[in-house]
Amino acid sequence: MRGKRRKTARVPAAAAQLRDAGRHPFVQMDGYVPLRNGEIALYRAIREAVPVVDAAICKVVRLCGGVSVTCRDKRAQEGLERFLRTVPVGRGQRGIQSFLDQYLDSMLVCGRAVGEIVPARDGRDIAALLCADVGRVEIKEGDSPLEFALCVRDSDGTLREPERQELLLFTPFQPETAAPYGVSMLRSMPFLAEILLKIFEATGKNWERMGNVRFAVVCRGEDGALARERCDQVAREWSAAMQAGRDGAVRDFVAAGDVDIRVIGADNQILDSEAPVRQILEQLVAKTGIPPFMLGLSWSSTERMSSQQADIMTSEITAIRRGLEPVVERVCELWLRLRGFDDRVDIDWLDVNLQDEESEARAALYRAQARAVEEENGNADQ
Repeated sequence: MRGKRRKTARVPAAAAQLRDAGRHPFVQMDGYVPLRNGEIALYRAIREAVPVVDAAICKVVRLCGGVSVTCRDKRAQEGLERFLRTVPVGRGQRGIQSFLDQYLDSMLVCGRAVGEIVPARDGRDIAALLCADVGRVEIKEGDSPLEFALCVRDSDGTLREPERQELLLFTPFQPETAAPYGVSMLRSMPFLAEILLKIFEATGKNWERMGNVRFAVVCRGEDGALARERCDQVAREWSAAMQAGRDGAVRDFVAAGDVDIRVIGADNQILDSEAPVRQILEQLVAKTGIPPFMLGLSWSSTERMSSQQADIMTSEITAIRRGLEPVVERVCELWLRLRGFDDRVDIDWLDVNLQDEESEARAALYRAQARAVEEENGNADQ
C-alpha cells in the first residue's frame, strides 16, 4: 500500500573498542630476579630510563675527581706526572682521571669495576689503561678468601683465565658478606623505578587519549539502512570539516535532525601524579646521597646545602675515593718499578668544595676584618 512505509530490517550498531596494550621500553624491570651478572642490564636500563639517577651518578663521578700522586724520588716526579696526564685510556681519551671516571662509573652502576694495565711491547713501560666490560668477567675463587682469579667468558661460552693476573685491576663497591664482589648503588631501585615508569607511561597514554581531542558524533531518529546511509554522510562531512581546519580554512558543519557532538574524554580528569612521583624520587635521590637541589629538584623555595649536609656529602665522596686509591697506587707503583725507582707513592685528592661561593667569600671577609681588629687592638695595647 502507498500509505504505509515499508519497514526495513534493523541493523545492529557495530561496537568496537580498541586499546593498545603498550608498555614502557624498559621491560627488564618487570619480573626482576637478582642474579650475579644478569642484573647489570637492569641497572643500565634504570639509569637510561630515569634521568635523575643518571644525573646523580654523573655528579658523584665528577665530585670524586682530582687526584695527584707524589713519589719519594724527586727525579721520577716529573715523569710520573706526565705519565698520569698523558697515558692512553681508550676511545681517544688520555689521562688517569679519564680512566678513573670510566672505572668509577662502572663501579657505581654495576657494583664492581674491572680494568687492565697494558704493558708496552718491550715490557719497560705502560702503554695504556683500559676498562673492561664487567658483564664478561667472572671471578674464580681459590682455596682461601685471599685467593681469586678474574676469568673472561669468550663468545663461545668457555671460561678462560688470563695469564697475567697481576696486570688486572678489580674493585668491588661496598662489598658485603653475602655479596663479597660488590653491590650496585642502584640495587634497591628496580621496584621504585618500575612504579615510576608506569606512572609516566600512564600519564603519556592519558595525554595521548585526552590531549589530542577526538569527537563522538551520534545521530538519532533513524533506523536500518537509512541510519547507516545518513551516518556515512555525516562522517564524510565531518571529516571534510576537520581536514579543512588542518589546512587553515574555516568550514562549518551543518546537519539536520538529532545530531549530538561531544568531545571524547572531556569529562574525565587525569590523576594527579605529583605526590607519588615526588615520594618515589625522594627515595631514589636518598640512595644516591646527592642533595635534591643539585639535581634540579626544587622542592623548597629556600632549599640550599647546609654545613651538615656538606660534611655528610664530603664523607661519602671520601669513602668512594678510598676505594679508588689502591688502583692508582698499583698503576703508579708498576710504572716506578719498571724504571728502577722507589715504588712508594702518596695519593692526594683535591678538596671537595660544596659550599656556596658567596658565603665563602663573606666568611673570608669576616675573618680578614677580625684579624685587622685584633692587630689594631694589639698595637693599641703596646
